[in-house]
Amino acid sequence: MSRIGKKAVEIPKSVKVAIANGEVKVEGPKGKLTLKHHAQVKVAVENGAVVISRPNEDRLARALHGLTRTLVQNMVTGVDKGFTRELDITGVGYRAEVKGKELHMTLGFSHPIVFKLPEGLTAQITDDKKTHIVLSAASRELLGETAAKIRSFRPVNKDPYGLKGVRYSTEKPIQKEGKSGAK
Repeated sequence: MSRIGKKAVEIPKSVKVAIANGEVKVEGPKGKLTLKHHAQVKVAVENGAVVISRPNEDRLARALHGLTRTLVQNMVTGVDKGFTRELDITGVGYRAEVKGKELHMTLGFSHPIVFKLPEGLTAQITDDKKTHIVLSAASRELLGETAAKIRSFRPVNKDPYGLKGVRYSTEKPIQKEGKSGAK
């Protein structure tokens, strides 16, 4: 039995979970999320918790058991508290600003990059230099995809001497030492 899959997902008081026609619908203060689960996995609400079980010991059923539980847990946490991801921009003249539902970034190209934020995701610039972006959403999947897309416009790893570009705040890129002059 999957150690993660056999744990029940506790439902907070502010969250409502409904299961019908192979779909799990979760609604809370931060939004609504739905998940169409696989037929090899059974999902039920029992005693204020979501319980995930598998009818047989098939290889596919075992693989989907823990995955489905984790996806449901992320949905419940997302609509209750939400998720955040932070990005840092480094480089001379590199900056970002939010204008409505768009993120405008200057990343050393001849033109500014305008990125339209997806529905259900918000962005904030939190420092005076306009180099720290905080993304927040109820869907962990949407948040991760968007952060990766923004990072892909100018990733840091291309220049290990200057470290210019966009990186996650938790990421610690390796910086090489510059040339040492002849003495």
